[in-house]
Formats: sequence, structure tokens, C-alpha cells
Amino acid sequence: MPKTMRGIYTIPSTPFDDQGRLDVPGLRRVVDFCVGCGAHGVVSPVNASEFTRLSDEERLTVTRVVTEQTAGRVPVVIGVAGLYTEHAAMFSRYAADVGADAVIAMPPYVHKVTHEEGLMAYYRAIAEASRLPVHVQNYAGPVGTDMSVATLARLVREVEGVDYVKEETLPATHKLSQLQEMAGPRLQGVFGGAGGRYLLLEHPRGTAGNMPGCHVTDVVVRLWNALEAGDRPEALRVYGLLAPLFALEVQCPGAVYKETLRRRGVIDHATTRNTRPDVMDAEDHRALDGILADLAPLFTWHA
Repeated sequence: MPKTMRGIYTIPSTPFDDQGRLDVPGLRRVVDFCVGCGAHGVVSPVNASEFTRLSDEERLTVTRVVTEQTAGRVPVVIGVAGLYTEHAAMFSRYAADVGADAVIAMPPYVHKVTHEEGLMAYYRAIAEASRLPVHVQNYAGPVGTDMSVATLARLVREVEGVDYVKEETLPATHKLSQLQEMAGPRLQGVFGGAGGRYLLLEHPRGTAGNMPGCHVTDVVVRLWNALEAGDRPEALRVYGLLAPLFALEVQCPGAVYKETLRRRGVIDHATTRNTRPDVMDAEDHRALDGILADLAPLFTWHA
């Protein structure tokens, strides 16, 4: 594992078959797709992996399969958010047991913990259970808890092992700058989320990278590489081609990731759990046709 994590740490979607059952061979293909697209790391199971729609047994299976299939090619960050402290610690311990490189967690997402001492105890238990670097995920509702910059900075300064933050609450750019100033040298990096929509604005402020859904990982990696190289014209060109996809994702939450992976030949079914089958209507599908045609010259992975 690199000394510090940096770059595009993409989130493999969790595929299901046409009956809604976990598709393990499909998950292995998704992991290979992520690595083949040039991802600097993988992160699973988290929000873009539909982790709240997995049983505990399925979450453990996803953890094992993703770590096993990645096979050390890039770092693996395992999502360990729990319903309560001991629940999260169990997932964190298992992540270490199967060879993950780091863990990431939101605070408890049903009966929420919002007071600082409770949050300190929760993240301390996660860190102690795995002895791996911990990413604190700051995410808004309904499942997330929007923590203040002061609380995040305190977690970094006072909880041994809390080294990174994934900041997804607005204004994410302001919080990125404020957190780097307040947390001090213990902070190893702040990753962005929201699928990379704010990456153009986050990069000049010193972001460590982004954790997007995986469906166009190769294109987001191209955007990141252009920013790292200081090639702003190329970054703007790539971002411009991604912008319609970002807009469609907001209109059809969750569905676009899997439909794109299906169209790219990575998974067999675009099945999601507990969502309407008509999240995307006929016009959305026509829009996606055009978007993917425009992005196709940037794809480096092909079925």
C-alpha cells in the first residue's frame, strides 16, 4: 500500500441477478473492471454499493470478495459503518482479517449519534478493531450525519488511526480547505465524493482524490490525471463530456451506475434493490445513449 492514499478510489457497484440475489461472479468482474480502468484504489461496500440493502452476511461476503479479487493490485478500503459501535467494530475487525488496507465509515445511520463524545467512541472502536487507517465519511441525510469541521478535526487529532476524511456535505470545497487548516499534520488527506462532480473545484484546494461510483472510472481517472499534470484545458474538456452524465445521475439516483455497467458489458443485469424499476424512463435511456457515445473515445476498458 502507498504511504498515503491519493487519486481515484472508485466504488464497485454490487451486482444482483434478475431475482435480486447477490451476483458474486459479477462482483469479481466489476472489481477487475475498476482495476482495469486505472483506479488508484477501490472502496466497498458503501453507499454507491447499496450497502444498506445488504444483509450482514452479504456485506461480509462483499468485503472478502472485493479484497480477494483486487489481490493487492491497488489498495482496498472497506466500508464498515454500523448500526451501533460494536456492529461497526465487527466489520472493521473482519476487514483487517481478510487483508484490507483501510476502512471507511459514516456514523451510525439509523439511530444516529450526533454528540461528539459518542462519535469519538464510535471511531475509536473502529480504529482499534482493525488497526488500519480510518476514513471518516461525512455525508448528509437520510443515512448520513453532517458533522461540523470542528468535530472532524477533533476526530483526526484525537483518535489514533483516523487519518482521512471523505467530505461530501455542502459546501464541500469550503469544508475541505477549513479541515486541512484545523486538523493539522495528523490529517493524511481529504477525499471528495458526489461522483466527482466537484473535482475541478476541489483539486486546487488540495484534495487527496475522489471516491466516485465506478461506471466510468476510466474517464474520471483521465480527469484526475489531467488535473495532476496541470493540464487544465484537457481537464475542462473531459469534465464537459462528463457533465451530462452527472446531471442524469442526479435525476435517476442509483440507476445510472448499473445501467452503464450493463451497457459496457461488465454486469449482466442492472438490478437494484428496493427501488422503482422505472427510475429511468425511455427518454433517460435515450439520453444515456448519447452520453455514452460521447464518452466512448475516452474509455480505456472494453468488454
